Amino acid sequence: MSSEPAPVPGGDTSGWREFLRAWVRNPARVGAVWPSSRRLSEKLARVAPGHGSPVVVELGPGTGSTTAQVSRRLPPQARHLAVELDPGMARYLQRGHPDVEVVNGDARKLGELLAERGIEHVDAVVSGLPWSLFDAQTQREILGQVVDVIGDTGAFATFAYSHTLPIPSARRFKATLHEVFDEVVMTRTVWRNMPPAFCFLCRRPRPGGPRPGAPR
Repeated sequence: MSSEPAPVPGGDTSGWREFLRAWVRNPARVGAVWPSSRRLSEKLARVAPGHGSPVVVELGPGTGSTTAQVSRRLPPQARHLAVELDPGMARYLQRGHPDVEVVNGDARKLGELLAERGIEHVDAVVSGLPWSLFDAQTQREILGQVVDVIGDTGAFATFAYSHTLPIPSARRFKATLHEVFDEVVMTRTVWRNMPPAFCFLCRRPRPGGPRPGAPR
């Protein structure tokens, strides 16, 4: 564990201000008051393919800290979409990342949002959603959408704050990931994130397993 403090953003603080405004508008949908660090964003972006013509979707991209890392990995032929529920954050993200297809919409309707844009399958989904703030039904609805769009060959990456692990909703989400995916890898904690966080890297939805979002 590093004893170094988490980095404080310098220079342009507009992204940080927009993040705070979104949190004030709807704290139940924004799980932090600080954007993800570069190190955490790099870990999340690892599931984005670096060759071919992949389609990658972000859920809850916020001000774009992870968006930038995903874009750096993707080849020129890739398609990069970002689904953001907060209208102000969506506008800010589009201004900062004009090459990304920013969609102001709800992750619970991911399949519908992609179908409207002619997309049936994606190679990777990267999520910045605050899972520990969601009830069981919402967690499973969104994961069901993710499973439907990545199929058997895609990958899913998301993160959690270390301090939330004892929270029942966070424990439930972790257990649901293991229900849904054959492979769930937890990365090392990024101590220089604010607050410290780690990633879940998931692949291979279990065939015939429980469908997220379906009645239990």
